[in-house]
Amino acid sequence: MAKVHITNVVVLDNPSSFLNPFQFELTFECIEELKEDLEWKMIYVGSAESEAFDQVLDTIYVGPVPEGRHIFVFQADPPNVSRIPEQDAVGVTVVLLTCSYRGQEFVRVGYFINNEYADPELRENPPLKPLFHKMTRNILASKPRVTRFKINWDDAPANGGVPGGPSNGLLMDGEEEVQPDEMGDGGHTNGSGGGDDQQMVDGGSDSGSQQQHPHHPHHLHHPPGMLGAVHDDDNSIAMPATEMPEFNENSNSLAMEC
Repeated sequence: MAKVHITNVVVLDNPSSFLNPFQFELTFECIEELKEDLEWKMIYVGSAESEAFDQVLDTIYVGPVPEGRHIFVFQADPPNVSRIPEQDAVGVTVVLLTCSYRGQEFVRVGYFINNEYADPELRENPPLKPLFHKMTRNILASKPRVTRFKINWDDAPANGGVPGGPSNGLLMDGEEEVQPDEMGDGGHTNGSGGGDDQQMVDGGSDSGSQQQHPHHPHHLHHPPGMLGAVHDDDNSIAMPATEMPEFNENSNSLAMEC
């Protein structure tokens, strides 16, 4: 059973200028004291084509962690624009929040982002070289993808058990649990284990028809235009409603259990 459960994430300062810091207020419950640090990372996906363009915006360590409820704001500078492929600067991408214990990632929360020019004329006729200072970043705060991983929280398996066994917990809509035998190299899901993530991203295309990259943690290796349709009227991303958790459309906050 997981010893840490994220219960709420609030996306702060959203929408915002592309060059403003990312800010997330995270609330989590610790069901018993953790003697070692929790490692939190914020990762910006620079391109859906290759993890080589991923940027770790910040890493923080929280601990030791006493039992109880904890709240903190995770803030990180925007990505280094020189490392973002020009063809991927405008449009839809992803930001990830991950948490690990003893080097084992046990939860990942991913949000879609829509980057576009604030000026309608620039949206109609975008410049060849991206003008990041004129872009707006809109995080789709109400529809995250939550993925949980089974890890060994103790020094040794309790009662002779095997780390990473079946969970007794419940998954919310839009949430996926990954067992160790479903993971590819590096602890990321393989093509079969990542099917739910792909369905969310491309609206349910057949995972067998797409080449999966087990080393990439986001399963976003799709042809251009497969990351989700963007509504011009509300700047949101169209996703299958059945794959998403309940949310308040007027809030950047989402209560979750993961």
